[in-house]
Amino acid sequence: MELLSLADILTIHKAIIERSGGGKGIRDLGLLESAIAQQSVSFGGKELYPTLVDKAAALCFSVVGNHPFADGNKRVGHASMRMLLNLNGFTVEADVDDAERAFLRLAAGEMNRDELRKWITDHLVQFTE
Repeated sequence: MELLSLADILTIHKAIIERSGGGKGIRDLGLLESAIAQQSVSFGGKELYPTLVDKAAALCFSVVGNHPFADGNKRVGHASMRMLLNLNGFTVEADVDDAERAFLRLAAGEMNRDELRKWITDHLVQFTE
């Protein structure tokens, strides 16, 4: 399974800020590294987020919740989730209004990690060849 690196997330952030505006820069590198580490975190030799959907939800939830960037955290969390899924042969199909509602709830603390995981699962589509 392919995971996203710090360089990947920084590239996503740069592209988003250049395209749609907002403040540049990292607010807290440690929080960003912590969010990225969620993809492979383990306890007692067992992965806490073993599936692709688990990893995508954990990464997105942490980027949005940790606010590691000066601006664009919701956008970067959403794009990072999609990129991780895409790298592994999947995408999320949701209309713009549904996705916006979900991510506003997430940013407001009204959606937990498990609810985000369910939202991803409900909208997950595997790429066809």
